[in-house]
Amino acid sequence: MPTPLSIFLDFNLPNSTTWFYFSFLLAMTLFFKFSRLLSVRNLDVVMIFLLVPGLLVLQTARPQPGPAEQQPATHVAVLVGQGAAADSPAALAGHVAHFTHEAGPTLESYRWLWFGYLWLLLGSVYFFCRCLLDLTLVQRPALTPNLQIGGLGWLAGALLICLLAVAFRQVERQINPPPIESVADAMAPPTQPPPQTVFAVAILWHAWPTWAVAALAFGCQVAVVVMLVLICWRHFQDPASGMAAATFYLLLPYTGLYVGQVQHVLPMALFLGTLLAYRHPAVSGGILGVATAATYFPAFVVPIWLSFYRERGMSRFLIAFLLTLGLGLLSIGAALWLNNQLDTSLAAALDSPAWLPWKEVPANSTEGFWTGVNWAYRIPVFLLFLSFVIATMFWPAPKNLAHVIALCCAVFIGLQGWCADQGGVYALWYVPLLLLLVFRPNLQDRVPVVIDPETDWLTRAMRWCLRWSHSKYEEPGAAFQKAPMAMEGASGAFQKAPMAMEGGKYTCHVCKGYFSYDELQQHTGIIAELSSRIAAQLLDVGPNANVVGTVKTFDNENLAWCPKCVRSLAQMRAIGRTIKR
Repeated sequence: MPTPLSIFLDFNLPNSTTWFYFSFLLAMTLFFKFSRLLSVRNLDVVMIFLLVPGLLVLQTARPQPGPAEQQPATHVAVLVGQGAAADSPAALAGHVAHFTHEAGPTLESYRWLWFGYLWLLLGSVYFFCRCLLDLTLVQRPALTPNLQIGGLGWLAGALLICLLAVAFRQVERQINPPPIESVADAMAPPTQPPPQTVFAVAILWHAWPTWAVAALAFGCQVAVVVMLVLICWRHFQDPASGMAAATFYLLLPYTGLYVGQVQHVLPMALFLGTLLAYRHPAVSGGILGVATAATYFPAFVVPIWLSFYRERGMSRFLIAFLLTLGLGLLSIGAALWLNNQLDTSLAAALDSPAWLPWKEVPANSTEGFWTGVNWAYRIPVFLLFLSFVIATMFWPAPKNLAHVIALCCAVFIGLQGWCADQGGVYALWYVPLLLLLVFRPNLQDRVPVVIDPETDWLTRAMRWCLRWSHSKYEEPGAAFQKAPMAMEGASGAFQKAPMAMEGGKYTCHVCKGYFSYDELQQHTGIIAELSSRIAAQLLDVGPNANVVGTVKTFDNENLAWCPKCVRSLAQMRAIGRTIKR
């Protein structure tokens, strides 16, 4: 290729610091409302970058790979040997000065590493308080982004392409590492200890090619972007806010830093589905069960959802959650057993100090704020976290969708406080929820839908199954006859529908119940009485009669007399059509 044309292909991605500065300036341009300087939106736009300085400090302070003779441990061993062979105190002092000059900066970086995690912990505390403050915010003015939805969509697409390049450039460096110039380079330690994840599903992709894991992580990032747009479109009634949240998510340095790491993005890619399907408790519970089976810690938000669905689908949410959780764990366990890794996964989950606050944290196995700190100090933090999780089941009550988003975000942030391995680094576990808090409108009316037994899909499916089972075991000669009901004239006389006899009993053609002759007279008499009441009311009052109230009152009075049959035969529309005929 000619040299002048190759200049157009010499494309280099920016480093973390450059991405931080440019993304901050672009976020201010797109989302900062300069006409309302003192607003919660402007504060959120600025403070959502709060964790980035701590992450940059971690990147700089981590020991870089290098020859073994340049590592602090090698210098210490040499110093001990030289001290033993030193002829005079002056010679020993010279060896110490040489050690300080050579290994001092490396040892100092470990101190800065701890301060970086301290910064992340304090930033997480601020975000936790911001989530609790959101529970009290009711008036939310509509603040649109400074760019139209088409421009935001174009920018989001361009950022996705850039992140795809970032992910596969990382994969390329892992597949084709730089050549090793000496044996000492091969002995160089890694830049950081491997993440001590206890997710059983994480063991499954260890055998995958690196590019496949990166592709899975990038697919999860795309799923998060799509979910943000759909949630704002369907539940916030504002597609522009959804596109703004998705673009903001792609702008953030957290996304660029961990675009190729599945353990950072997979939990939120699954959890956002529960928010999208919150109108259907069974679907929402099933998705949360899958997320819990894959990554475990979403189980801490189950009390929030149970309180949210109280008396409005809580039982079906819990059943769906437990069912999918059990199936997910069985599937993952079977896959691990087939790969002879089930014992390894269980041992890692039971012995890992990262998620067990009562275990000592070895200094060389994890990296975080709690590394080198006595394990006893983690227990009070863990107990405070559990107390907060239990309190979310009762406060606030009743809950709307805004409360659920804020409390779930607070729970995921609280996990960072007592996690011993890189606590505070997992910002992508809650950043999408923070963006929903930033762009949400007033959601007081976003509550679970009241389940109507007559229109609910699950109730109708169960009724169909019961009818199918009754008809399947019914004798051929006992097939019931469906006879029409009619109301005659002003008297409202009711023609009794025929009943099919079976084994000395009479079978109702509506509820399939078995009755003796005396019970049959009472059963049909109730329906006839109800029909006459409704007919008389319609004739006296006219079309504006309170038919529904009459049905409910009569249903309550005769609740012991087959309410299913009464409700089925006393449909307002059906009776109205019968009278018109």
